[in-house]
Amino acid sequence: MYDPSMRVLTVLELLQARERVTGKQLADHLEVSDRTVQRYILRLQDLGVPVESTRGPGGYYRLKPGFRIPPLMFDAGEALAVSIGLDALGSIGLGTIAPAAESAKSKLERVLPLPLRERVNAVRAAMVLERPRRTVDADSSILSTLAMAIYQHRRTRIAYQRHDGRATVRTIEPYGLMLHNSRWFLGAYCTLRRGQRLFRVDRIASIETEHEPFDPPQDFDMREFVYRSLAYASDDWKVEVWLDCSVDDALRRFPVAYAELIPDGDGCVLKRGSDDLVDVAMTLLFAGVHFEIRRPDELYDAFRRVGERAAAIADRPGVLHPGRL
Repeated sequence: MYDPSMRVLTVLELLQARERVTGKQLADHLEVSDRTVQRYILRLQDLGVPVESTRGPGGYYRLKPGFRIPPLMFDAGEALAVSIGLDALGSIGLGTIAPAAESAKSKLERVLPLPLRERVNAVRAAMVLERPRRTVDADSSILSTLAMAIYQHRRTRIAYQRHDGRATVRTIEPYGLMLHNSRWFLGAYCTLRRGQRLFRVDRIASIETEHEPFDPPQDFDMREFVYRSLAYASDDWKVEVWLDCSVDDALRRFPVAYAELIPDGDGCVLKRGSDDLVDVAMTLLFAGVHFEIRRPDELYDAFRRVGERAAAIADRPGVLHPGRL
């Protein structure tokens, strides 16, 4: 199997990959005795690697928290995953850390064996990672501060720019972060508005973590909160339409986070806010499901405008028509 030096390196690799590992797990993986595992651990400690151990039935080995090991070992798949992941940061709204990503890629290339480096670079050269057109970068330092505040259940004070451009200062209890449609969103309780609110992270100008802790709600679902909040983001029109299909079927027919869907009899009710009823009409038409408009009555007028434009195009082929209704 392995020679002794390779076994010691394998122990190091397992300790790097896991928070803790038992002697039996190491022995089973290496197909050696527990006493031999102890010798490998002592060898690592002699080399200056701070391996900590606990004794007893629940005993385990682990690396000292916060310790960084210079000789990271990657196989071909791991090296490729790290390299492509660094390239893709800009596609998930983290373009602000591009310099750090480039530095990390340079370090990775310098330590990879030549055959592995060539393989990784060949795959990267063959792939095109196109940045989404609507990607909005968020400040990585603000994101990391928010993530830590969420983990520690700490209130934060943020300077926030509203959608109308006005600057406000809010004290919030952050619940979760989510990347949706190439934007980072924060779900939080706002003490100013005395309710749960959805914030765009790219509109947070500054952030300060406070010492005061809070108790987050146990049943908070970040994904559901984002979808529901975005569905009602516009207050111009309150749309309510009954669909002749199940909620699961509607989820396949409509864009993600398009509306709130509520079971109702043999079908479901679609609810959302909108500032463009023509867009709602077009979306309902393309969904390919029978429906009944409950409100607003102005949605009927939107369908008439859609029909009139479709008829005009059909009657005069080859003529340019306005792009919007």
